[in-house]
Amino acid sequence: MTGQATDLGPDGAQAKAATLMEALPYLQRYAGRTFVVKYGGHAMGDEDAASAFARDVVLLKQVGIDPVVVHGGGPQIGAMLERLGHESEFVDGLRVTDETTAEIAEMVLSGAINKSIVARIQDAGGKAIGLSGKDGRLVQAKKLERTKRDPDSNIERVVDLGFVGEPETVDTAVIRTARDAGMIPVIAPVASGADGKTYNINADTMAGAIAGALGAARLLLLTDVTGVKDAHGELVPELSPADIERLTAEGTITGGMIPKLETCTAALDAGCEAAVILDGRVRHAMLLEFFTASGAGTLVRSQG
Repeated sequence: MTGQATDLGPDGAQAKAATLMEALPYLQRYAGRTFVVKYGGHAMGDEDAASAFARDVVLLKQVGIDPVVVHGGGPQIGAMLERLGHESEFVDGLRVTDETTAEIAEMVLSGAINKSIVARIQDAGGKAIGLSGKDGRLVQAKKLERTKRDPDSNIERVVDLGFVGEPETVDTAVIRTARDAGMIPVIAPVASGADGKTYNINADTMAGAIAGALGAARLLLLTDVTGVKDAHGELVPELSPADIERLTAEGTITGGMIPKLETCTAALDAGCEAAVILDGRVRHAMLLEFFTASGAGTLVRSQG
């Protein structure tokens, strides 16, 4: 500003200007496009990180990008169930959800967590609206079917997870209405089935289905890891579906990363341009990924 000393050194104003100039082609590329962000893990549990996330989302909206936030809440659901004395059973990492658990999950996800995120975004200067899959028939769920192989008999049996669902159809009209009104949708992963029952849906899966239906420029899965690692423990900056299949067969990709990458490839198949697995523990990781040449996570996109 006029009349004030200005630091034009490499760590001062010139460096800030260079950062803005680096971002320019990405701002131009993504203007008017949609980013679907799955928000959870450490990024949601830490107060400072949660506030930083909200500011980043507002910045995306301010520069002409349309962010859509889909949030999780497994630890918060678990804490509420424990507080109410309702025990949880897990099968392969998935919570078996009886009717009482489904009611509590909806209360936590669509209530406390959803409105907290909405409030943070609005505190950061944005305008947000809290939704779930039930609103505007955004998502209709179907019961998730899982099988488990008996180690003794080698026979597969169906595992009943109760009211755990997956998206069957997605109607994005309510998201588009919110977008056109200048609002940022914040979506809880709860939806109704054709049977009228309430189903809890994995937030990654919900975000992927919505990203595909919207034809989003990016699906972003915020996690508690830096991204996909190769056999030497080094970050893999980019993968194709064929790479994922090969690395999974080799045993390089294992555990919880497998369903995340399955979500990414399903989103690509449904119309999303690309997906990113990103460490939500890193401050402003979204901005580093989207607006710098180096990126910050593992990009998944089809070849060619």
